[in-house]
Amino acid sequence: MHLAAPDRDALRALLRERRAAVSPGSAGFPPRRPGPGRRAAGLSQEQMDLLLDRTPGTYNRFENGQLATPSADLLTAVATLLRFDEQEWTFLWRLTRREAPPNPLHRDSGLSVPGEWRRAVDGISGALAYINDAEWNLLAHNQEFAALFPGGEPPANSMRWMLLDPEAREVVLGDWANSWAPVVMPQLRHAVELHPQNTALARLEDDVRRDPVAGPLYAVASAAPIAYPDGTERPINHALYGPGWVTTCVAEPVTSPGARVMLLLYTAGDSLASRSPLDQAPLTS
Repeated sequence: MHLAAPDRDALRALLRERRAAVSPGSAGFPPRRPGPGRRAAGLSQEQMDLLLDRTPGTYNRFENGQLATPSADLLTAVATLLRFDEQEWTFLWRLTRREAPPNPLHRDSGLSVPGEWRRAVDGISGALAYINDAEWNLLAHNQEFAALFPGGEPPANSMRWMLLDPEAREVVLGDWANSWAPVVMPQLRHAVELHPQNTALARLEDDVRRDPVAGPLYAVASAAPIAYPDGTERPINHALYGPGWVTTCVAEPVTSPGARVMLLLYTAGDSLASRSPLDQAPLTS
């Protein structure tokens, strides 16, 4: 299946722009000498074939949208060589294969977010707001989130705190063994599988497995399908306002896949589900 004309134009424009930004010298080619010949900036299509270890003309066909469903290996090699960011990586997959990429392009993806996200979260009111990176390290939070914790200081790593800290298991997270652990444990296992070379995630999982309380539960719960927290409601004990429930809203920065923007909507007393049982009925046509 070849790309439609507008998609071919978009692909060609992106790849030409990124090729022009890479100096041939930085890729190991000798500097150009004065005189006749190719004057365009950046890598040539012929040089791309050499760097990609492909037969002559392969990259030309790819750049012009003439390769039917290019392989994941080719997309990865091109994106790495042309120094794509995560947004460009996702665009490349959706354009050429009509699907999202199976994994981030960069090993350190999700470990930072643009400063604008930090400013946005700091300014949120009416919700407990924070940002975690792909290792669950806390990157930013608002004051309402800090007020949730005894002492007013949020944990440096939310996954480590949720699974290993007695304060989390016995005080803050209501019904920890049934309402919290089975939800977050599969997320940790999935993150370790997605980032097999991430030593921080591997160390966290090892600490959880060795923990006498969390370990036995992790052996069972981590194998369950991931229960994404977006829109779920779970019991919590707020340091200032007492027992209640939080409804979770989750977003992911486009340029930092793996990082998480979390909004917790706190409700004191009974859960919203118990107050509005009719809202839980399935929709019918």
